Amino acid sequence: MLKRLYPQSHVRYLSLPVLGPIADEFDDWLMGRGSTYGTRIIRISATAHIDEYLRKRGRTHLWEVTREDLLACWRDHRRNNMITGASTVLRAFLEQQGLLPVAAPEPPPFWSHVGPYATYLTDVRGFSRSTLHSHLATATRFLEHLKQHSTEIDLSKLSISDLESFIVVEGQRLGRGSMQHVVAHLRGFLRFLVMKGQLRPGLEVQVDTPKRYRLEQLPRALPWETVGSLLDAIDRKTAVGRRDFAMFSMMATYGLRASDIVTLPLDAIHWRKDEIWINQRKTGQLLTLPLTDAVGGALLEYLRKARPQFPYRQLFLSVRAPVHPVGNTALGVAFGYWVRRSGVEAPHFGPGCLRHSYAVHLLRQGFSVKTIGDLLGHRLAESTCVYLRLAIDDLREVALSIPRAGDQEAWL
Repeated sequence: MLKRLYPQSHVRYLSLPVLGPIADEFDDWLMGRGSTYGTRIIRISATAHIDEYLRKRGRTHLWEVTREDLLACWRDHRRNNMITGASTVLRAFLEQQGLLPVAAPEPPPFWSHVGPYATYLTDVRGFSRSTLHSHLATATRFLEHLKQHSTEIDLSKLSISDLESFIVVEGQRLGRGSMQHVVAHLRGFLRFLVMKGQLRPGLEVQVDTPKRYRLEQLPRALPWETVGSLLDAIDRKTAVGRRDFAMFSMMATYGLRASDIVTLPLDAIHWRKDEIWINQRKTGQLLTLPLTDAVGGALLEYLRKARPQFPYRQLFLSVRAPVHPVGNTALGVAFGYWVRRSGVEAPHFGPGCLRHSYAVHLLRQGFSVKTIGDLLGHRLAESTCVYLRLAIDDLREVALSIPRAGDQEAWL
């Protein structure tokens, strides 16, 4: 409530010519999104400057304000973080309340070519949203590449040199694994063009896939002592630290995927049974795990002292406003932050390395590949072997001595 925020001067904001009628509701909305007292002060204070700017643009009533007005306010004050932040949040509030006309979204680039392909992939191929996005992104980049070399795109005149130049450009920023997906997406788009009669047959089979060999990459497992050092470096005196310690403790203790952590619901923790039920996002299989004392203590500390009281089913939420469930990107950013703070050696490793480290740790403890696969939620032993493809310490135990010159017995 605005009166509690500004006991003496709340009337000033309620009487603003343009934004005054929604000032009190705007503050309630900010508080409902988890904004702190200080953030609310900053946002409401900035509304006075935004109101003045809108009046200079000739807006005298709220219903006259458009989305472009607030975007112009952001552009004209882009060096003032207080006003730019408040104008962005105010625009979101007005749009959510239906008080700001939402302009019709502009069609994506090259939609005349990509649009029919999107319909085909959805209606005929039945692609999921994420797979559809990947295929359309590659097709769009290919068309953008053609546009750079010609003022008008004529797909009927495509040549093998056009495909090669695009693959060369993509190969400069992607590895071979990612390039395999790009080539597959490009072939799919070319086959669609052939099917529609927009491209001559045969060109789609002339794109070679980059070679990639099974188990060619080094494992991403960290030494188990390093995992412990990383967890110990997390500051559990802050809300962010308590949340991150609980997340990464679960990943290290059970070898969970990042997708399993960010989608884990509150009711997956069965306290009376001392169990955790993981509905694996990747495989769709239910995995039942024991709730250890260490993990249970970390979760209780997070739930009691750090988790925002918002009606989300997901267990792990953002600490700062706007409060929302933690995503894969935020999980990766948090992992990178604690890696840098702890000083451990984990080059180019993401949070998934905790899963690999867990698997190798179990192998060191003498567990069988079948048992490790069951704990990781694998259905095939081959999937588990990917995590265990190199055990340097084990290989050192069976290594032969190097023969020396003149040592005849070594050669016998």
